Amino acid sequence: MIKKEMIAMLLAGGQGSRLGILTSKMAKPAVSFGGKYRIIDFPLSNCINSGVDTVGVLTQYMPLKLNTHIGIGIPWDLDKLVGGVSVLPPYEKMEGTEWYTGTANAIYQNLSYMETYNPDYVLILSGDHIYKMDYESMLDFHKENHADVTIAVMPVPMEEAKRFGIMITDENKRITDFEEKPEHPRSNLASMGIYIFSWEALKEALVTNRDQPGLDFGKHIIPYCRDKGEALYAYEFNGYWKDVGTLTSYWEANMQLIDVVPEFNLYEEYWKIYTNVTSLPPQYYGRNSHVERSIVGEGSEIYGKVYNSVIGTDVVIGENTVVRDSIIMNGASIAGDSSLEKTIVAEHAAIGDHVIIGEGEELPNDTRPDIYREGLVVIAEDAVVPSGVSIGKNVMINGITQKEDYPDGRLESGRTLNKEGEAE
Repeated sequence: MIKKEMIAMLLAGGQGSRLGILTSKMAKPAVSFGGKYRIIDFPLSNCINSGVDTVGVLTQYMPLKLNTHIGIGIPWDLDKLVGGVSVLPPYEKMEGTEWYTGTANAIYQNLSYMETYNPDYVLILSGDHIYKMDYESMLDFHKENHADVTIAVMPVPMEEAKRFGIMITDENKRITDFEEKPEHPRSNLASMGIYIFSWEALKEALVTNRDQPGLDFGKHIIPYCRDKGEALYAYEFNGYWKDVGTLTSYWEANMQLIDVVPEFNLYEEYWKIYTNVTSLPPQYYGRNSHVERSIVGEGSEIYGKVYNSVIGTDVVIGENTVVRDSIIMNGASIAGDSSLEKTIVAEHAAIGDHVIIGEGEELPNDTRPDIYREGLVVIAEDAVVPSGVSIGKNVMINGITQKEDYPDGRLESGRTLNKEGEAE
């Protein structure tokens, strides 16, 4: 039997509905981030930088782009004969087919995969957070305390603690109690959704609770382990960690990359972030181009002006176009004489010339004010915006749109324009 000390199970099947149209065609971990990366690159890179060379990636929602990106794991040095990366979708069994119905249910359905490696420890990760973390240090902490379960936590401001699962610990960091989004929190140690389980403790908890509807770690497995009297410990993490689960937090996290002294540094030699990118030519800057405090990916052609923005790979920005405080994803194009402010342009979208985006009064979005807010404009993957139109704030545009879709050449703030599936 193959033997691994610790394997990782990376939960990457979530829809990420709070990212709106950005996840209509892909799972949240596959969304572009920081110009050349995808969100899943960060936990995968953490694994290989931490010496964890066996990773099961559990996929479910819209997995094609994620599966293609991961491939056989070459960019992360996870193309191993023994171990490496394995994509683990739900599958048909003798007794029928079952979707993953909860975080722990997904892990339970892959018991046979884990048993293949007979691990001492299992690391449970989420595929949709931005951070750098040495899982080996967390494992050392787990061993030193003879823990059955170790939960990564980070201190949050006490006034924000009621938004999280909160751990109450003693002076030795042993968890004595925990509260899920408490109205009056007794601690500010918030769970990061990162767990190390001793293998026997995990297996027993999963098998015992397998019939729980929507089997979940926070709701079922962790309370079960506590009630059983197992040793639960909190591993405190004090680095950068960002849940990019909303459009606002996603935009903010990208903008933080271009701070004068970025809180999250993509350029550290000792902790590289790896990704799967095709070979592209260098960036090209035209004679009249101007770029300030921005990230620009390989293969992009910049003829206009870019300020405080994150530009992906293979992007074209035309002459006299001005892009400010925006995220332009891989393969998108913006023609000349246009202006974009606080705009997220998804992959392979095309914006015509003489287009103004992000101007005027800020009004609530007419369909999803909870998602399209803070003045952001989102142009969906493969969408087309015709030349000569202006677009307000808190707007979402999807599909191939034409001039007649913009009354008097304008789409007012707070509007949603969805032409998905309609021919040009």
